[in-house]
Amino acid sequence: MSEIFEMFMVILFGVSWPTSIIKSWKARTAKGKSILFLYFIAAGYVCGIISKLISKNITYVVIFYILNFLMVSADIVLYYRNKSIDKQKALIK
Repeated sequence: MSEIFEMFMVILFGVSWPTSIIKSWKARTAKGKSILFLYFIAAGYVCGIISKLISKNITYVVIFYILNFLMVSADIVLYYRNKSIDKQKALIK
């Protein structure tokens, strides 16, 4: 039963990432985005994955940790892309 609640927790956290990724893609700016926050969230998902591996309790929930980590990683990549775009725009002005 606890794994079901853990799965729902990770899924509910993960629901917001596609929206964040789309917003980052369309906005083309890093303004208003915290890279430190994204790194903390990514580290949290890595810790969740490591916890499952260490306890040898590898279940379907690990898939959701991995998916969320990949989505946060995509948002991190977009942050740096957008930061570069911000620098290019500043040079043009």
